[in-house]
Amino acid sequence: MALDGDVDVVRMEGLRHAILRLEARRYKTPQFAEQLLDILHTLRPPSWANPEITPETITIQKVSGSLTNAVFFVSCPSVPSSRTLLLRIYGPSSASLISRPRELRTLHVLSSQYHIGPRVYGTFENGRIEEYFDSTALSAADLRDKKISTWIGARMAELHGVDIEAVERESPLTNGRGKGWQLGAMQNVKSWLALAREVLALPSAPEQVRRNLDLDRFEREWERYMRWLHQKEKEQGTSKRVFSHNDTQYGNLLRLKTPKEGIPEHRQIIVVDFEYASPNTAAFDIANHFHEWTANYHGSAPHILDPARYPTFDERRNFYGAYLTHTGCSLGSPTPTLSPDLSNETLNAEMQKLESQVRAWSPASHAMWADGASSKPARLSRARTANPSLTTSAMRSAG
Repeated sequence: MALDGDVDVVRMEGLRHAILRLEARRYKTPQFAEQLLDILHTLRPPSWANPEITPETITIQKVSGSLTNAVFFVSCPSVPSSRTLLLRIYGPSSASLISRPRELRTLHVLSSQYHIGPRVYGTFENGRIEEYFDSTALSAADLRDKKISTWIGARMAELHGVDIEAVERESPLTNGRGKGWQLGAMQNVKSWLALAREVLALPSAPEQVRRNLDLDRFEREWERYMRWLHQKEKEQGTSKRVFSHNDTQYGNLLRLKTPKEGIPEHRQIIVVDFEYASPNTAAFDIANHFHEWTANYHGSAPHILDPARYPTFDERRNFYGAYLTHTGCSLGSPTPTLSPDLSNETLNAEMQKLESQVRAWSPASHAMWADGASSKPARLSRARTANPSLTTSAMRSAG
């Protein structure tokens, strides 16, 4: 059995690093608290230099534990001025599921340069210390709230304003290898198809599964869909290539309990969990978010999407309006300036254009997540049912 410490060390220039490891399973022991405080002394997060903070006064609350992470809230109730921290200890198998260096860079760039997501205070040998938000995760019902939906649209517009090269550290022309970065939807499908073929080739793979999962047919229809999409964008214009979250389900959207005074109201929504973020089209990210409206991850069949719950035309327009009026606003500004040139006529035209692009990219979301459980083993409830005919049928409805 692998120990908690059997993970690759991930560190980054510009972030403090402690050469210490923590074993998640020992979080209730005095030794764990001592080691954690040593890490905090090295990383120096705000408000934790007080000498009254000792191993005995630290409270460590386990929030979750999975193959990829063990997450804890760390506080010191006896020192009211100390801020709660989020402690993340990497799982022993996480490196094969998530690119930790890429994830760390994404979080650091987004928080330090764009004030998006949690700030990373520093790293240790098998984990990191992050900013804690006093918040609650949104619910499926919250997505349907007209005001909250506009907040999400505004936050997505801000994320899509991020310079891709600042996060990826490479341009689409160079990519460090002269190949150029690839859209996440295409890269993911290519990746999971290869892995799925390997799994189905194993002698232990059930014959019924081999028959039901017609990967050859799926690949043919995916390639056909890509050709159709390329031609559509060539004729009607391309959806902007952006830095995309790719997974804006309600569990990854937090609402601050006590927003800071003076901030725009939409910034009480905090976007977290950027494991699957990548370059993609704006239309893809919006389409994927709309599909998340149809999921119930707390029900008895979390892998089944309910098309009846897809946002209505008016609900989509509500989202589009917020997204478009916040597109291009200054991310560093405490009070972002909305697009001044969007008359009602212009806004309606842009909404129609965006609606067409979202419908066209909608099947790509299903295809990207068709790998379901294999891509999210730590959250099996997120798995979507792979349907070999999904791409073609969805493409027809989009056309």
